[in-house]
Amino acid sequence: MVILGIETSCDETAAAVVRDGKEILSNVVYSQDIHAEYGGVVPELASRDHIKNIIPVVKKSLHDANVSLSDLDAVAVTQSPGLIGSLLVGLSFAKSLSFSLDIPLVTVNHLEGHIYANFLTYPGLEPPLIGLIVSGGHTDLLIIEERGKYRLLGSTLDDACGEAFDKVGNLLGLSYPGGPEIEKMAESGDPRAISFPIGRVKGYDFSFSGLKTAVLYYLRKLAEEEKGMQKANIAASFQKTAITMLVKKSVKAMSETKIMRIAISGGVAANEQLRETFSREAKKKGFNVYFPDKMLCTDNAAMIGSCGYDHYKRGDIAPLSIKAEPTTLIY
Repeated sequence: MVILGIETSCDETAAAVVRDGKEILSNVVYSQDIHAEYGGVVPELASRDHIKNIIPVVKKSLHDANVSLSDLDAVAVTQSPGLIGSLLVGLSFAKSLSFSLDIPLVTVNHLEGHIYANFLTYPGLEPPLIGLIVSGGHTDLLIIEERGKYRLLGSTLDDACGEAFDKVGNLLGLSYPGGPEIEKMAESGDPRAISFPIGRVKGYDFSFSGLKTAVLYYLRKLAEEEKGMQKANIAASFQKTAITMLVKKSVKAMSETKIMRIAISGGVAANEQLRETFSREAKKKGFNVYFPDKMLCTDNAAMIGSCGYDHYKRGDIAPLSIKAEPTTLIY
């Protein structure tokens, strides 16, 4: 079965062709570069850029997969959550394909799509699993009971982890998005140079706003000439503290649920220091950790096509009247 996946929830215009939910025939992602000067995604600009790029991106995905529109068995598209204008572009385009080709429309939750990035990377991986979705918009710890069935353990009470990375990057004068820039700068810094506070939140919830504010106050205390010298240490110390928070809650969840396997996904899952830290803890504590291929960590349509395949098998066919939902979650 050949499914075209479409993803336009934020600032990536993406299309992919996936066979039987496992084989990626193509995976095309156009990352918008118009937001850098604003230090964050501007929703109106994002939706306009999606309109401009959705057709060429879909055409390229079909070309790369060596398939035509007539070869498609269904179209899967992100319907929630995300920027409403961006979601509307992808959903409207998918509806038009479904109607004109007379093929089923399958809608996918963006967060569930991130979970499926690991199922694509490890075709034999099956629940139960602890899941950690860590991205610019979400930081959620959950139990993946089975495909399509999830139970939320905890989430961020304020900034998402990736959002905190971007905001701290802005404080350090780095270009947007700040996450990859902080990771790069941290390579030359000492992660033990500065003791930033770990958010103390009960249960499995997270809080990153205090850490971000601590960086702000630390910078304010420095003289201008010191800031340049300290930036690498600040980046490394911030990164270490944020990752420590993620690891502590995740290990606690595995210990208390007795599910000693964790699948980590989302854009921050591409962070090499996060991967190394979780891998070291896995060896010490005796759990298994899974990361998607790095190309599947950030927003992409292959994960949407893979997830859409399972929805199709369950008979979850969407009506053409379905609406985009900016805030709907899966738990």
